[in-house]
Order: sequence, then structure tokens, then C-alpha cells
Amino acid sequence: MSGSQHFLLCRGASPPRPVAARSRSRRWFVAMACLVSGSVAGAVSTRARLQAGLYAQQASPTVAELRAKFEQRLQQISSRVDGVVGYSVLDLTSGDRIAHLERETFPTASTIKLAIVYELFRQAAEGRIRLDDTIALDRAKAVGGTGVLFQLGTPTLSVRDYATLMVIVSDNTATNVLIDRLGMQNISARMQSLGLGATKLRRHMMDTAAARRGDENVSTPDEIVRLLQAIEKDEPDASALLKKPKESRLRRALPPGVEAADKPGELDGVRVDAGIVFAKNRPYALCVMAAFLTSEVEGERAIEEMSRAAYDYFSRLGSGMLGRKLQ
Repeated sequence: MSGSQHFLLCRGASPPRPVAARSRSRRWFVAMACLVSGSVAGAVSTRARLQAGLYAQQASPTVAELRAKFEQRLQQISSRVDGVVGYSVLDLTSGDRIAHLERETFPTASTIKLAIVYELFRQAAEGRIRLDDTIALDRAKAVGGTGVLFQLGTPTLSVRDYATLMVIVSDNTATNVLIDRLGMQNISARMQSLGLGATKLRRHMMDTAAARRGDENVSTPDEIVRLLQAIEKDEPDASALLKKPKESRLRRALPPGVEAADKPGELDGVRVDAGIVFAKNRPYALCVMAAFLTSEVEGERAIEEMSRAAYDYFSRLGSGMLGRKLQ
């Protein structure tokens, strides 16, 4: 033992370890650090896998084949129409989208009323309007496409009641009352604030003179789907209103009991329908816009067939992994 080692031992200290021992110690600490970091990484990886599990089905080869067939089916339906058909279908679970001409501008017909519904409930949330406020109907402002409204004499209805008539029976006079109350510019500005620059309310309902000037109400399939998402996310009461019973081609294709929050629209040569369908375990948004139609019936049939194809596809995705049907 050297003198220095003897001095350290006398003071109760340990003698310096040999180089080989120090090396083994360092290796042990490195190994432990790797083990711990690996465990943490493994935990993170496990969480990621669990989170990704929701979408694992989407990436499987069998689902890819199912998706390809669905996409082909939509193309087949639209190609048979003598006119122009654009559509956007969005899987609200995975974010997957299947679309055609989704950024092209189409007339919206009454589907523009989705924008009015959104603005109405936003203004109510902001305290700028009360849904129970009443508005007296001016019979001089009656327009075509009005349902039961003028069978009520000269009524004074709540804002909520006007909105209900606008959505369920697509009453155009009720719609114009709401446009005047909310402000046409406010509605378009709200769409801009949502990033929906192509969605524009330019005229009142049944204003054919404005339409001839080119002031048509317009949007794109993609923007209508995004508007539906905004309604569902921001305004559940508006979504509940859109779920109320109504006649539409989109709904006609669905089995009994399947909920949809939608708004159809039609003009000469134009057919539109758009909504969120709450298929079990796999909700989705669908917008079909058809214009330049030589046969409106053909356009309606295409919307109905696309709606059925979409429901068949998403109900399968929601049934269970790899196509197994689970109750």
C-alpha cells in the first residue's frame, strides 16, 4: 500500500478505485440510463399506439380496398349525371376526405341557410339578439317558396320560430325576415371569419333580379362541409335545429333512426344537399352540389345514391375492426 493510500484509509476514506472498476461503474450507469429512457420512450410509444389505435383500421389493406371501392362508387354515380357534380365526404373520426370538384363554386340554393343558422346562433351567444325576440310579419314582403307562414294571418313570431320555419319547411319569407334582422353583410363577414371565403350570401331568397345580375348565393362542397363542422362544434342548439325532421334526398337514403343534421336546396338546374350523418361509431359530413342539370330528377337521384353509398361505407367502418360486425 502506498503512503497516500494509507493516509486515506486512516481518514476513513476509500482508496481510489482501479481504472477497470471505474469503467465498469460508468457502463452500469449508462446501461441503467438507457433502460430508464427506454422505459419512458416505451411508455410514450405505448400511448401513441393507443391513440393511433382509433385510426389503425383506416390504414389496414382491407379498409384501403373498401375506401377505393367507395371512391369509385361516388365517381360512377356522378359521371352518370348530365351536368356537373361536386362533392366532399369527410370522415369525422379520422379526418379522411374523399372529394371531387370540392373547391369549385356552385349555387347553394337553400343550403345557404346553413350560414344564416350559424350567424343567428352566434349573434345569440354574443348577446346581440334573443331567440325569444318577436318580429311582426310584413305581408308585403311575401315571396315564393313560402309554406304555412301566410296561412297564419299576420302573425308575430319569435326569432326561433322563424328559424324553425326556415330550416324545416325552407320557408323563404321567414328566411328573408332573418336576413334583414341579422344583416346580410354580417352573415358574409362571419363566413369570412371562419375562412370560408367562397361562401357568400349575396341576395334575398327569390330575388331573381339580383340573380340575373350575377348576385348568386354560392359556396363550394369543401366549405359547406367545414361550415357543418363549425355548426356542430360551436353551436349545438343550431345542430339540434338542423336535426329536426325534414324532407331531403340525403335523409331518404338513410335507415330509420339514423340522425342527420342537414339542409337541402334546389333551384332550376341545381340540386344541393349537405349534412352531418351520425352513423353509429363513425359520423361523417357529406355535401353534394349539382349544377347545369338537364334533369333535376337525375340530380336528386345522384344525391340519394351518394348518401346511401356514404352510409354503407361509414357504417362498415364503425362496425368493428377488419370488417367484423359488432353490436
